[in-house]
Amino acid sequence: MRKSVWLGDMQAMILSIGSELTTGQTLDTNAAWLSEQLAAIGVRTTMHVTIADERELIQAEMTRACELADVVMVTGGLGPTEDDLTRQALAAAMGVDLELREEFVEQIRAFFAARRLDMPEANLIQAMFPVGTEPIVNTCGTAPGIRVTLKGAMLFIMPGVPREMKVMFERDVASELTSLANGAVLLKRVLWTYGAGESDIGERIRDLMQRGRNPTVGTTAHHTVIGVRIHSYGKTQQAARALLDEATRDVRQRLGNLVFGQDDDTLADAVARLLTKHKKTVSTAESCTGGLIAKSLTDVPGSSDYMLEGVVTYSNTAKVRLLHVPVELIERHGAVSVPVAEAMAKNGRRLSASDYALSVTGIAGPTGGTATKPIGLVYVGLADNRGCQVTERRFGTYLTREEIRDRTRKLALNCLRLRLLEAK
Repeated sequence: MRKSVWLGDMQAMILSIGSELTTGQTLDTNAAWLSEQLAAIGVRTTMHVTIADERELIQAEMTRACELADVVMVTGGLGPTEDDLTRQALAAAMGVDLELREEFVEQIRAFFAARRLDMPEANLIQAMFPVGTEPIVNTCGTAPGIRVTLKGAMLFIMPGVPREMKVMFERDVASELTSLANGAVLLKRVLWTYGAGESDIGERIRDLMQRGRNPTVGTTAHHTVIGVRIHSYGKTQQAARALLDEATRDVRQRLGNLVFGQDDDTLADAVARLLTKHKKTVSTAESCTGGLIAKSLTDVPGSSDYMLEGVVTYSNTAKVRLLHVPVELIERHGAVSVPVAEAMAKNGRRLSASDYALSVTGIAGPTGGTATKPIGLVYVGLADNRGCQVTERRFGTYLTREEIRDRTRKLALNCLRLRLLEAK
């Protein structure tokens, strides 16, 4: 096997075969799952490639991948129909013929017999393998996998059906790769941040993002939440974990309160932990978000400990009736204004007897904006025993209604998170 160029570890490429994938009809979940499994045994995935059901394309990409990577994982194209061409493409890449393996004919026939069905003749193709390759038994379906060394790379071809692929990988492929990795592992962690743009985050950790470092550090932007990805490679689990923890501490120290959690954490999870820690309660009064903030808070298990109530006061009448917002306040300033957001939060807190109250009023669009109050203008109120703070944001008229509402939800949760961090 060739020596990889990145810290001596094995590098992999994943090829996903199927026109249903390239047309967007089906979402490719196999590649993401395989990348995660490979990382856990010290194999770093460098590329995902999705290929339509065309033999020449599959052959070309398979050959290229074997020239570039140490390990090539292929899923899909092993079925019995005319558009399943992966085995034929592999035979062409190897310059060999297909041969029928009688033992697999019997295995496939037995699969159908166990279900009291006759095996269609079309399934015979699944018992054919390029000369010189090794079959991988499929314990969940009719399509065996294929293993071969091509151009110095280990090539594993597995079914595209997720369950069949996963069982095959865990049963046969993973153990072989683990033995070759000699215990090496690639660990990952994501630190989630809110309150700064990706360029600002990147500037603060620029030296950590330099190429060739171990751990590697990068950023990902997702609807105002910025993730800082950390991958550490080690010859042992302990060595990789030590590097990962050290990098995590460094990033957290540099970014401070911008970091709200890691891995599967959400802003609502971060808020829930703080509310629970300080034994505080919260209520919500929402207009343009229509209950999204309350939903986020109650999505977290155990939310009954801190979430008292939430009201959606979409109309002005509801703001007056349920939150006691003065009619003259709305008439003088408009529903989307600092005074109304403040009144919603203060009265919401008083009426619910909560420690904190969040309010939201804004213009989510696509209509209703004016020159002075454009689409994307929102006000978030946060009331507690110290008073009420109102935050204004102009998210922009180019965003969709859904995006404006989602960003407003995150803004409100983060306002509460930051206030809770100040709690004694």
